[in-house]
Amino acid sequence: MEAAMGLMRRIPPKHTETALSALLSLMPHHSPDLLSQVDQPLQVLCDVECGKQFILCEYNRDADSYRSPWSNKYHPPLEDGSLPSSELRNLEIEANDIFAIYRDQYYEGGISSVYMWEDDNEGFVACFLIKKDGSKTGQGRRGYLEEGAWDAIHVIEVGPEEEENTNYRLTSTVMLTLTTNNESSGTFSLSGSIRRQMSMRLSVADGHLCNMGRMIEEMESKLRNSLDQVYFGKTREMVCTLRPPSEVTQMRMPES
Repeated sequence: MEAAMGLMRRIPPKHTETALSALLSLMPHHSPDLLSQVDQPLQVLCDVECGKQFILCEYNRDADSYRSPWSNKYHPPLEDGSLPSSELRNLEIEANDIFAIYRDQYYEGGISSVYMWEDDNEGFVACFLIKKDGSKTGQGRRGYLEEGAWDAIHVIEVGPEEEENTNYRLTSTVMLTLTTNNESSGTFSLSGSIRRQMSMRLSVADGHLCNMGRMIEEMESKLRNSLDQVYFGKTREMVCTLRPPSEVTQMRMPES
């Protein structure tokens, strides 16, 4: 299992589904662990009743159906699918509206979905999802990428209220894939994923949504900086080492 997880951490996100399927066939006895621990690129489905798209993941899945955060119905229809309580459903509706504004301000488009459900510790769990297609044919506004995808998964475990405070545990995963194909850069592909955790004990005076929103905003800032330093920074360093820019090369050339 440890070797399988090490392999999945090194597989580009766009090949995750194929690699996971192969591992499930090789290790069927580890299927529950693999499915729960391996994050796959997010898929999208349209809620025909509301005319809105929503994101598919393991957190809104029951059997082979997926619950829409807009209509609270399963697609395809499922009679006995699990649903959040009325109180949690109201919080889920408000979270979807607020997170859509956050998505537009930070991502300039894309698709977002928020799902909530009760846990066994008298608290609840919330999953915040964002999918952004940054390709020229998708939602990319600058048109630089031949292919591009950003998938963000934020899962927050909210403990039961103790006096005036509550424990929050956030687990965030970001999967990034991009490909360029133009005269200046040629064909270039870069992909990877990163996961981080954060735990905080916060006052509930401002409400759960404010606390969770601040944690997600802080975590996404850290993840973007990490991706910039690890993936883009290291790639730039390697490229410049192997093929120095022409200006640097000319400066190093001895005078004749």
